[in-house]
Amino acid sequence: MTSLYEFTARELGGEPVSLERYRDKVLLIVNTASECGFTPQYAGLQRLHDRYAARGFEVLGFPCNQFGKQEPGDAAQIGTFCEKQYGVAFPMFEKIDVKGPNAHPLYRYLTRQAPGVLGTRWIKWNFTKFLVDRSGRVVKRYAPATKPEELEGDIEALL
Repeated sequence: MTSLYEFTARELGGEPVSLERYRDKVLLIVNTASECGFTPQYAGLQRLHDRYAARGFEVLGFPCNQFGKQEPGDAAQIGTFCEKQYGVAFPMFEKIDVKGPNAHPLYRYLTRQAPGVLGTRWIKWNFTKFLVDRSGRVVKRYAPATKPEELEGDIEALL
């Protein structure tokens, strides 16, 4: 696939969603986990979503259980946890693989567009973030330790 908007993913409720839905928006795509040391970043991600949504910004969360088995729950458990613990209201999708032979095609695309340190393509841990501009171009990749609030300048520049 040659465009971010050609991909489809399933929301936590199982409904398939074309990423075409997010055309003309600035996106922050994040692989998440509920039992990770970075899990408190959900709060910062929600603050970004709240602050910039009216200007055309969306956070998209993709739970993944590939790193230390830190996302063991099913879709209902993930949704309940995110809502109750962090007030997550941004779109959350079904649990996927983000690396390896079963990686979701979206993540194969993202890692080709924005390789990591030294050109590596694999995702190294939970809460790796990809910033996408309004035309669907992957602008930047952020390490898991990068806090959501540190992205505000880059988000502002794209809005």
